[in-house]
Amino acid sequence: MKKSYVFLLFTLLFSLASIGQNGNIQGTIIDEKGLPIPFGNVVIETLKKGVISNEDGKFLFVDIPEGKQTIKVTYIGYEDSEIEVDVEAGKTVAIIIDIKTTVLELDDVFITGYNSSQAKALNAQKNKQNITNVVSTDQIGKFPDANIGDAVKRIPGITMQVDQGEARNIIVRGLAPQLNSVTLNGSRIPSAEGDNRNVQMDLIPSDMIQLIEVNKAVTPDMDADALGGSVNLVTRTSPNGFRVAATMGSGVNLITDKRILNGSFLIGNRTKDNKLGWMISTSINDSDFGSDNIEFEWDDSESPYVKESDIRTYLVQRIRRSFSANLDYAFNANNTISLKTMYNWRDDRENRFRLRYKDIELIDEDNPTLGYQAEIRRQTKGGIDNNRNKNTRLEDQRVQNYALNGNHIIGKAELDWMGSFSKASEERLNERYIEYRNKDVEIISNLSNPEFPFFSPRNIADANPSEFDLKEITEENQYTDEKDYNFYANLKFPTKIFGKGGFVKLGSKLRFKNKERSNNFYEYEDETGVFDVFSDQTLVDQTDSDFLAGSRYAAGLFVDPMFLGKLNLEDTNLFTKVDVPSEYARANFKVKENVIASYVMIDEKLSDKLSLLAGLRLENTNIEATGNQIEGEENILGTITKKSNYTNVLPGVHFKYNASNNTILRFAWTNTLARPNYADLVPSVDVVTDDEEVFLGNPGLNATTSMGFDLMAEHYFKNIGIISGGVFQKNIKDFVYTFQTEVTNDAFGTGTTGYDSFQPQNGDDASIFGAEISIQRKLDFLPGIAKNLSVMLNYTYLTSSADGIRNEDGEERKDLDLPGTAPNMFNGSLAYSDKKLSLRLSANYSDSYIDEIGGNNLEDRYYDEQFLLDFNASYAINDAFSVYFDLNNITDQPLRYFQGIKNRTMQEEYYGRRISFGVKYDLFKKR
Repeated sequence: MKKSYVFLLFTLLFSLASIGQNGNIQGTIIDEKGLPIPFGNVVIETLKKGVISNEDGKFLFVDIPEGKQTIKVTYIGYEDSEIEVDVEAGKTVAIIIDIKTTVLELDDVFITGYNSSQAKALNAQKNKQNITNVVSTDQIGKFPDANIGDAVKRIPGITMQVDQGEARNIIVRGLAPQLNSVTLNGSRIPSAEGDNRNVQMDLIPSDMIQLIEVNKAVTPDMDADALGGSVNLVTRTSPNGFRVAATMGSGVNLITDKRILNGSFLIGNRTKDNKLGWMISTSINDSDFGSDNIEFEWDDSESPYVKESDIRTYLVQRIRRSFSANLDYAFNANNTISLKTMYNWRDDRENRFRLRYKDIELIDEDNPTLGYQAEIRRQTKGGIDNNRNKNTRLEDQRVQNYALNGNHIIGKAELDWMGSFSKASEERLNERYIEYRNKDVEIISNLSNPEFPFFSPRNIADANPSEFDLKEITEENQYTDEKDYNFYANLKFPTKIFGKGGFVKLGSKLRFKNKERSNNFYEYEDETGVFDVFSDQTLVDQTDSDFLAGSRYAAGLFVDPMFLGKLNLEDTNLFTKVDVPSEYARANFKVKENVIASYVMIDEKLSDKLSLLAGLRLENTNIEATGNQIEGEENILGTITKKSNYTNVLPGVHFKYNASNNTILRFAWTNTLARPNYADLVPSVDVVTDDEEVFLGNPGLNATTSMGFDLMAEHYFKNIGIISGGVFQKNIKDFVYTFQTEVTNDAFGTGTTGYDSFQPQNGDDASIFGAEISIQRKLDFLPGIAKNLSVMLNYTYLTSSADGIRNEDGEERKDLDLPGTAPNMFNGSLAYSDKKLSLRLSANYSDSYIDEIGGNNLEDRYYDEQFLLDFNASYAINDAFSVYFDLNNITDQPLRYFQGIKNRTMQEEYYGRRISFGVKYDLFKKR
């Protein structure tokens, strides 16, 4: 019966859409180079009708009276452009509108390439109905950002978590990475991470993207799982003519004094009949670098006491490759299709050398004056000796996306649809570790500066390699993949419900997701005794007098990765291979997640100044999670599957008030959600004997939901700039945190009493209140060449609270912030730009914030504040050629976590500075 109603509804809509004898106008806005102009304001003043072009510069007027009509395009930073169109009844006419940049009538002040890109971004922000921040591809090129994560962090309200010195995980308005959605051309990007939904933003090169849209208040036609916000990455589209571009560059990572190589190539064109457009682009970045790292685990007591200490040296080669091919074909003015594809592939080759002081404890608890003792361990991480691994741990991450889109005009209605397939994977094969230890070593403990604790053997002889014997040799294989199948269809048709005109839009989306993780782990027992003694092996000294955490952290000797890589672990004369299910069985899982969504919304002008967008979205989620059923620690009885099903009703309202042509007020009421991490839903038990810890899944977790309110004001300057400010509030229910307690009985296997237990749980309520202000302005009121200066400044303030979090004793904790909410965030840049030269100094600051909730306040983990300073310079040799120079991380900012108290370091990792330089070529031949 329901299917019949749906059929009748669509039949009625298509019938209504076909009524009338008026015509349609379908067009594209392009600039002087033939590149699309996104989100331009297009009006027919005599009819008082207006539309906004999409991210590809396309727009559509339907139900236009036959005869001659004048189309006008207005765009900040560009001259107004008009074109006369002859509309025929029952037909759609296709047009192309060229607009030109404005030359300001001031001495020595010109609209440069950067101003043009800034204009595109500001026009997009101004003309969109919802609260959005936009960064265009040309703007990205003016910052020293190699990947999308580094580019996004410059947007107000955004901060990033870094990995090996690059921005990886995005935090939008204080909401953790798994609470935000990232899409590619509107299609959700799957995650290559094994235990969460985070999208690796450092996987995608910035030069493959045309536009970045950060939707802070989503509309009903967008996916609702965007509790913090939705980041949409738009790939480059075919130009209106021939374009070829290339970049070649190099550089050096000062931490290792090793090279950087990068290059990109792009080519595209359209056929003479303007029907077929194509664009192919590729990019590669090869960087040899590393990091210097110290880590500490503190006892949860008021008096400072470190239970474990690490000195780590990382040597990394990161190769990022990307390929994209896009096609679009217009059968006629009413019917077009497009194919957009992207393949990203990153290899991380890593060797890690870890010196660990483990199980630090008093020699005699009754006589503390005797001092401390610990087990000292020396571990090498590597991989097998072949052309792929090259004696390193190779992490192979890939994300691919293929999307087929269609756009059709049926009478007065617009129909668009998309079918897509996406896959993310991470493979780590033959990851090897070899570790030696010296037990019960008396050590000197120096905690006088808890930010930099230091430990060393009391007797120098205990550091002698001959005192260390073999602990273990292991090899691990890991594989994770996530597949997404998406299909949506949207129908849009004009209405005059309130008499001023607008449209109704409705649609449905199907998303089928499969996530799987499959790991194994083997230990190799030495049968000959050849590997028993550390000093008998091939060793390398990793002591570095320039170790960035301090020269006193002397790493010392480790097994050579080349020696480890050449070991034939399958030789039964040397080793006995032992399967160790306790290291992997409980981590393996399969999850199926199906989401069926439908929505209806109206976008209508209530008056000449006020417009309304309102709608309702329904999302039904069906999850099936399968994990291993385990008895004790290693006895796998089989698998266990749990299912869940829930439906969310999500209304939303957006008001936009044009106080003047350049001043806009906005209000939004939105409802969003965030589904739990896959690994959290798996019905599994993971006992880690070495660390005396138990990790539990929770298939009964509820999805986190949020009701948000936004109020924003924006004023746009004629000389391409903006000042904006606003406040926002999010009321959150059922947020997820990790509950930590102590196992009081042996419920999880022999000997687990007294272990620390960790399980994801739903908290009660949380709230976030924030305020943000932003200004972008060319300082053309200054005298002389100072007119060419421009500034970009934005600041975000956040405060939050979280209720329903229990400590290790089961008592509710008070005065807790929601994890991920940095109280203060700031971005700023000072730039100089004339006809040839462009200089930019960029700053990014984020305050410290709670990152992970522990069993009590002394076990909470905090992500420390960070201040990044970057410099970029470019010089245009001519219209096609330019050279550039980048200097990243001028402040040598480390990644730092602290435990409970700010001066108690958990981790401090340094990356050093990075210099890069090169040449760019970009040639346009407009059709």
